Amino acid sequence: MTLNSNHGFAISIVYPIMKTIAHKGLDFEHLCRQAAFDRELLRDVEARIDERELERLLYEAARYTEDDHFGLHQGQLTDTSDLGILGYVMMHSETIVEALRAYQRYNVILCSGYNLDWEEQGSDALLRFYKTTPPNMSRHCAEDMVSSLYQLISRMSNRAIPIRELQFAHAAPADLRPYLAIFGVEPRFGANETYLRMGKEVLHYPILYSDPRLRKAFEPIAEEIRDRLNRGREFSDRVFEWMLACMPAYFPTLQQTSEAFAMSPRSLQAKLKEENTSYNELAANVRKEWAMAYLRKGEYSISEIAYLLHYSEPSAFLNAFKKWTGLTPGQYRGN
Repeated sequence: MTLNSNHGFAISIVYPIMKTIAHKGLDFEHLCRQAAFDRELLRDVEARIDERELERLLYEAARYTEDDHFGLHQGQLTDTSDLGILGYVMMHSETIVEALRAYQRYNVILCSGYNLDWEEQGSDALLRFYKTTPPNMSRHCAEDMVSSLYQLISRMSNRAIPIRELQFAHAAPADLRPYLAIFGVEPRFGANETYLRMGKEVLHYPILYSDPRLRKAFEPIAEEIRDRLNRGREFSDRVFEWMLACMPAYFPTLQQTSEAFAMSPRSLQAKLKEENTSYNELAANVRKEWAMAYLRKGEYSISEIAYLLHYSEPSAFLNAFKKWTGLTPGQYRGN
């Protein structure tokens, strides 16, 4: 788990999981024990939870509650207060489109690397949900994001919002009835992107509880938090994204990385150290991201993935992956 960095999610992202568990009449403490999740982390309001750790917690919650649509149902229960300062800025915007713009601007406060955009197509508005780095959103994360934003739009405007089309990038689960119950349409699965289509008039619906004075009070706080997060690891984020983009063509060495940023290896390492990371840590995270993406696709054998990640032999990849996740690549793929 990564803490106190701008990667991943604010620790408050775990609160909706707690709320959903309680809503089902179950015990969050039991989930923490079952998932080996340290509940004490919730005491640190500045903490961040790694994307893979959150994903693991969601899947453990789905298993514990025996709810194969846990992310979808969690999104149904989402309230603006669950989004913290971001939610308050959205709630006091004047129209839905202004709330969506606030979501775009300040979403890094809640979760780095996840966002949305939209466009008008004739009489429709198309809302796209995406990740800025590989792999694609996991099923529970994607369904929680889409479901929660749909609920927020409905509640903020105090109107029923008919959905004209919905699609997800992940594969279809066995039971599609929950989607019909929530969205009124059956989604298309296994698509190139995740999006939700509705009437473009929805963008201009006024928000019921809008208060411009409160928005002006909350927005500077959101600006300050966003800017602090962006400043906090700005250089290491750029290095990480550059290294990520080099793969799978080649795995960049320290020398190649420092040359790409027009500095010596020693200067690069010193600058990364200022942001509490190193070339070796970033290199491991790059390989980890790509390894998980390849394992999810299921198109390559373990040996082929080791080759694509530029390991000298499969055993080196197996050892590294076990160190990252506590699982072998085969166990991770089987989950």
